[in-house]
Amino acid sequence: MVETVIGLAADNLLSPIILFFVLGLAASFLRSDLTVPEAAAKALSIYLLFAIGYKGGVSVSEHGIDQTLLLTLGVGVILSFAIPLLAFALLKVMTRLNQTDAAAVAGHYGSISIVTFVAATSVLQSQGIASEGYMVAVAAAMEAPAILSALWLATRGVTPTAQEAAEREGLLREILLNGSIVLLVGSFLIGLATGTEGLAEIESFIVSPFKGVLCLFLLDMGLVAGRGLRSSRGVLTSGLIAFGVLMPMIGGLLGLVAALAVGLSIGGTVLLMTLSASASYIAVPAAMRVALPEANPSVYLTMSLGVTFPFNLTLGIPLYLTLATLAGT
Repeated sequence: MVETVIGLAADNLLSPIILFFVLGLAASFLRSDLTVPEAAAKALSIYLLFAIGYKGGVSVSEHGIDQTLLLTLGVGVILSFAIPLLAFALLKVMTRLNQTDAAAVAGHYGSISIVTFVAATSVLQSQGIASEGYMVAVAAAMEAPAILSALWLATRGVTPTAQEAAEREGLLREILLNGSIVLLVGSFLIGLATGTEGLAEIESFIVSPFKGVLCLFLLDMGLVAGRGLRSSRGVLTSGLIAFGVLMPMIGGLLGLVAALAVGLSIGGTVLLMTLSASASYIAVPAAMRVALPEANPSVYLTMSLGVTFPFNLTLGIPLYLTLATLAGT
C-alpha cells in the first residue's frame, strides 16, 4: 500500500494543479512581488463554485434522488457536527491552546475545503474513476454544522454577555446565507433543474476552462499559505503541526467508515473521505471573526491553509484513494 500511495502522490505532485500551488508557495517564501489581485481571486472562486455546483446538479438530474443520496447527506451532517468534538479533545492533549482557540481550530476541521474537494475530483478524473454527482450537495451540507459545534465548545461553562448572545443569534442566518454556500447550492439546484440540455448550452464555459482556472486559484492559495507560514513561525508548535497532519487522516478514516456504511462507490468514498479530512479556510474563518473575535486567526488560518491544505493536496488525497480502493475490492 505504501508504494501505491507514494506512486499516486508522485503523479499528483507532477500535476499542473499542485505545481501551481507550489509555485505560489515558492514565490511567497522568496518574497517575490507576484500577487493575484483580490478581485481576480474572488472571481476565480465564484467561477469554481458555480461550475462545481452546476455540474453536480446535472449529475443528480441524470442519476435521480434516491436513498443513498439522503443517507449520504445525513452522515455528512453528522460527521461535520462530530469531527470538531474529536479535534477539540486531541488539541487539548497535543497542544497548549486555550479553550477558545482550540474550539476555533476544531471548527475548521469539521467543515470542508471546497478546493481540496475539487482537487480530489480532478485526481479521480485523471484516474478514470467515476463518483456520485450529489457529493457537491454533501459538501454544502457539511459547511455549517461544524461552526455550531465550535461555538458550543467555546462557550461551555461560560455565560455570554447580552451583546455576544445577540450577535450569535444572528450568526446562524449569516452562516446559511454565506456567499459560497448560496452560490454552491443555487448552482446545484439550477443544474438539477436544467439537466444535460442546460449543460450543453454552457459546456464550453464550465468544462474546458475549469482546470486552468483551478490552477490560477491554487497559485493564489500558495501565495496566501506561504505568507501565513512566514508570519506565524512562532505560533506553529510541534504539537500543532502534528495535529494538522494527524487530524485529516483521522477524519478521512471516519469518512471511509461512513461511506462504506451507506454504500458509496470508490469515487464517492474518496470524496467523502476528502470532505471529512479537509479544513475550511473560507466559511469558518469568516464565522469565527464574528462569533469568536477573541480567537487567534494566525493559529486557525495557518493550521487549515498552511498545514492541512498542503498535506491533503500532496499526500492525503492519494492516501484516501488507496484506502478507498482497498476497501472497495
